[in-house]
Amino acid sequence: MSTNKTIEAVIPPPAPHMVGDGFRVHSFFPGGRLIDKKRMSPFFLLDYGSKVDFSPSEEPRGVGVHPHAGFETVTIAYQGKIAHHDSAGNSGIISEGDVQWMTAGSGLLHKEYHENEFSRKGGLFQMVQLWVNLPARHKKTKPKYQELSNAGMGRHYLGDKESYIEVIAGEFQGTKGPASTFTPMHVYNARLKKDRIANLSFSANYNTALLIIEGKALINEKEVATDHFVLFKNDGEEISIKAVEDAVILVLSGEPIDEPIAAYGPFLMNNWKEVEQAMQDVNTGKFGTLV
Repeated sequence: MSTNKTIEAVIPPPAPHMVGDGFRVHSFFPGGRLIDKKRMSPFFLLDYGSKVDFSPSEEPRGVGVHPHAGFETVTIAYQGKIAHHDSAGNSGIISEGDVQWMTAGSGLLHKEYHENEFSRKGGLFQMVQLWVNLPARHKKTKPKYQELSNAGMGRHYLGDKESYIEVIAGEFQGTKGPASTFTPMHVYNARLKKDRIANLSFSANYNTALLIIEGKALINEKEVATDHFVLFKNDGEEISIKAVEDAVILVLSGEPIDEPIAAYGPFLMNNWKEVEQAMQDVNTGKFGTLV
């Protein structure tokens, strides 16, 4: 007999900080209540860019060329447009509802910034970036890039066409998401009109959390406000979400990767020797070039 997952903590948004000059983010983990780097494994980092109004700029704001290795970056756009280039030859632009899923793997250089037209006009900007760890056997996988359009997301409607689970990765009641992953995980947006209820179910051992992107909701009967993060204990299976007002809720649940973590800046490895090797590979040009 299944039981509800217990809410371990409701975490308000930490003080924001800037990443480059284009991303004002609240870093929910690792750090703070989730100082344990494995607590949300396979998800290693969550930076949430809550709504901010950027003024027009002729020079696109963002983050310049930097390396990554050993994991994947997942960027979800809620407002505004984000452009990406990397040294593996990939580039793309995502806008509201789109996702870019970049596998750094053995290593590459990339840059991300506000798309040119959005920069010139300015406007509301809201996004999430996740770092998804790779297991040791895939740390050296060849870099790749998945540009996931909103139109291609899995959609499981909840009684009408206005409330649905938007599946980015994994599946919900047979509806699959377009993202390919290296370990089992579920990444959804629950898009719910006021009073609509969504019932979710995940394995008890999966690390599971929600982020309230828009509106407010009752999560297993506990009211949670906009921009707050809900962490569940590793017990039970069921989660009930009832929209108190129109809501968008990011849902994360995944099978933990039970391996050592050596994290240093843009590298996420299993030991320090691998981190040192990644740094050497950058310095010797093995991650390619990017202007």
